[in-house]
Amino acid sequence: MELWNSSTWGSSFILVGILNDSGVPELLCATITVLYMLALASNGLLLLVITTDVRLHVPMYLLLGQLSLMDLLFTSVVTPKALMDYLRRENSISFGGCALQMFLALTLGGAEDLLLAFMAYDRYVAICHPLNYMIFMSPRVCWLMVATSWILASLSALGYTVYTMHYPYCKAQIKHLLCEIPPLLKLTCTDTSRYELMVYVMGVTFLIPPLAAILASYTLILFTVLHMPSKEGRKKALVTCSSHLTVVGMFYGAATFMYVLPSSFHSPKQDNIISVFYTIVTPALNPLIYSLRNKEVMGALRRVFGKHSLTTHSAF
Repeated sequence: MELWNSSTWGSSFILVGILNDSGVPELLCATITVLYMLALASNGLLLLVITTDVRLHVPMYLLLGQLSLMDLLFTSVVTPKALMDYLRRENSISFGGCALQMFLALTLGGAEDLLLAFMAYDRYVAICHPLNYMIFMSPRVCWLMVATSWILASLSALGYTVYTMHYPYCKAQIKHLLCEIPPLLKLTCTDTSRYELMVYVMGVTFLIPPLAAILASYTLILFTVLHMPSKEGRKKALVTCSSHLTVVGMFYGAATFMYVLPSSFHSPKQDNIISVFYTIVTPALNPLIYSLRNKEVMGALRRVFGKHSLTTHSAF
């Protein structure tokens, strides 16, 4: 087989995403555009509210703000290019652009993986040890959690990206929405079975401990909530935790499918659908899941827009 010269920065891949493989691409393009605009607006608004309202300057909302930032960046790494490629009928991505997209997607996905575990720990401390909450979740500890999520995810993503992109590639067509490890490895000229096994093992290592910590946290939370004397307290705790568990289920379900299931279970069509789910749908839904059922966030939204409306009227 003739070797396609992919190892230079001037070479390009062809991204054949879900828009190019759909029976109704115009409708799908419009749907993705709406979801992307919703993700930008909802995550941006949540970040604005958490930043400007001092009542939300507590660990829970600091972590939630970081989740919104990660979702905002994650969907922006993938969606605009996919839409522009479809509209311009130009699906190429340079070798360097592919490497950058992979690095950013892995960083943001890995950081969210760790952050969700820290958010579960935050809820565990708040509900099970409320008197010691500001000791266990001090601002310093909270920022350490945030920094740990970003740094560990960046280092892991850098290693994956460098090693994946060092392979020689015989084909240029990536049957996927974005540059990711599983679809890229199908294009290599060499045997990648050992690396695929390493990706599987590392995927399990990176996903399972945080997921186990989340499940353990919520098991302990459930026992505590069931013994709460206050019906209102039980309801508030369950609403907060159910929102988090919904987000956890969507994120870990998609991540497990892509990076834990063996390659024999993958098909380009399934991978494309899953990639749309965790790069476009989930970032649009996360802020709605967290905010619509959260009285503090809804109250902060009213206060922020109330001040803005009052300022506007005063100007006139």
